[in-house]
Amino acid sequence: MLAPLPRPHRWPLLRSPDFRLFAVGQTASNTGTWIQKVAQDWLALQLSHGNGTILGITTALQFLPLLLLGPYGGVLVDRHSTRRILLASQAVMATLALIPALLVATGTARLNTLYVLALALGLTMVVEKPALQAFIAESVAPGQLVSALAFNSAVLNIGRMAGPALAGPLIVLFGPGPAFLANTLSYLTVITCLLRMDPRAGCPAPPLPRAKRQVREGLRYVRDHRDLALTLGLVAVVAAFGMNFQITTALMITRVYHAPAAVFGLGNTALAAGSVIGSLLAACRPLVTGRRLAAASLAFGMLETACALIPGPVTFLVLLVPTGTALLVFLTAAKARLQLGVDDGIRGRIMSLYLLATLGTTPLLAPAIGWIAQSAGPRTALALGGAVSAAAAITTGLLHPRPPTPPEASPQPSGTHQSHVI
Repeated sequence: MLAPLPRPHRWPLLRSPDFRLFAVGQTASNTGTWIQKVAQDWLALQLSHGNGTILGITTALQFLPLLLLGPYGGVLVDRHSTRRILLASQAVMATLALIPALLVATGTARLNTLYVLALALGLTMVVEKPALQAFIAESVAPGQLVSALAFNSAVLNIGRMAGPALAGPLIVLFGPGPAFLANTLSYLTVITCLLRMDPRAGCPAPPLPRAKRQVREGLRYVRDHRDLALTLGLVAVVAAFGMNFQITTALMITRVYHAPAAVFGLGNTALAAGSVIGSLLAACRPLVTGRRLAAASLAFGMLETACALIPGPVTFLVLLVPTGTALLVFLTAAKARLQLGVDDGIRGRIMSLYLLATLGTTPLLAPAIGWIAQSAGPRTALALGGAVSAAAAITTGLLHPRPPTPPEASPQPSGTHQSHVI
């Protein structure tokens, strides 16, 4: 009698000890990051007496360096070891989380200090974010890249879901100081995991020799590949107008629904729950056409607009779940397209442009979104973001070329189909 065949592992990547260490570190890091994000927003609102514009300025300062220096960070990633960059950046970010914890504990926290720390964190993210994306690509085989990206998205959003849920009670019981300290400990966990990983494993790209105009080379690469340009353009518009949830959901919960601090972080938790679902859906069908990419963005825009019309907090939180699902299906598909569609030697620069599109555009609109929410109401700011995202999705869908139709003289064999990576 033949022995039964072993069942395939649902997540083959988890067989790798190094990838398990990576997953543990990223879970801790993302949980701590979102705990600090909620604490930072709460502290900013406390110090500014609930001013939404101040909250927008704090957010803008954190992401402004990515807007100004993002492509240069990509060049540094292509020139140096991604593992060493991650070790150094995690140490810096742990220090930047420890400082506000000490300031809150001593009662010396001020808005100006919060601004400086947000800007310093943004400067570190210029190299840390593209290095992380490139490190994922270097740590797995090419055939496992899409699964690794989807798994990383799921891990990120588990932390995004757990972090705000933990932050609310933590702030209520002990204040924002311990929340910052928790993030410091999370960065130390990442450093420990990186040091335990085998530096000889994976397929790191050879360092890029120092040369002139390497930023322009990355921009020309995108210009010469229309699909990459359209994908980055759509991501930039959706991020700038539709992804200001750190402002809009915070103000919806505090100013529209007048909810207590314990509910303050549940908006991010609901979005993250939907994002985990979206990550799994993206893993099931990672290769999408440009029109399907636009369709996911359109669904997100319509759901975000609907969130602005919800009368009660419970229904609002429930609708944020499918909104997060649509957003993550869109972002994971866009990231997979960019990772799979570029050469190894330019990956750092392309991913820095992706991060520029997703995070660096926030400073352009965050103060304006905060001002609109302050003057016209949070509902108006949320609806505007959804409407612009939907309009950008329709425009991009029309601009994407149609997939080529196979000639009638050469019919496809039964049971097969073609996929187009756009």
